[in-house]
Formats: sequence, structure tokens, C-alpha cells
Amino acid sequence: QLQASGGGLVEAGGSLRLSCAASGRSFSTGSTFTMGWFRQAPGKERDFVAAFRWRGRNTYYADSVKGRFTVSGDTATNTVYLQMNSLKPEDTAVYYCAADSRLIRSEYERGESYDYWGQGTQVTVSS
Repeated sequence: QLQASGGGLVEAGGSLRLSCAASGRSFSTGSTFTMGWFRQAPGKERDFVAAFRWRGRNTYYADSVKGRFTVSGDTATNTVYLQMNSLKPEDTAVYYCAADSRLIRSEYERGESYDYWGQGTQVTVSS
């Protein structure tokens, strides 16, 4: 089970840190799970934001957030974080975390590849 939190209202240029806490499973640096962050703005399709692979602690980002967002994982708390800096109004969306243990690299950015999803957390960036 995944629990996303940390959303809120922030002014443009501000920062937020989202958390995705996993229960029922412990992640280690050898875990094959990939954790994904996606977002969906009103009237738009769900978009890939970032992915974190526990094994190797590899990170992947959508072009739109590179250099501004950082994804990381903490095995002690079984939590994946999405640090969002220099936020823009176009980052406004409901953010979701997802997980799957069987993904290959070409699947990281596809939401339909993930079996486990958390509830969304709203991020609103005012101009």
C-alpha cells in the first residue's frame, strides 16, 4: 500500500517535498521495485514526472522537471520523496506515486506499467 502526502499551495518559485510511504513491504537497495511519480492536471492526461529504482538508486526525470525536481528513497522509512524546487504554475496537478517490481527501462514512464498506486496529493502553484 502506498500513501502519498506533502502537497499544498505554494507560490511560484517555491518548494514542496512529496512523500510516498509504502506499507506491507520493506525496500532495500537490492529491491527490484521501481517507484514512479506521475501527475494529472485538470482536463489533461496523466504525465510521468520521475522514477526511482531502489537497486542502484537510479533516477529518471521528465524533461519538464529536470534540474528542478529530485527523487530519492529512504530504506529506513520505506519512503520515496519528490523534492520540488522552483515550482511553476504549470506544475499544478494531483501527484500520484506508483510502484512495480517488474519494470524494464522502457516502461518507467508509462503509468499503465505500474501495478500499485497511492492516492493523489494536490499541488497548487500560484502565479
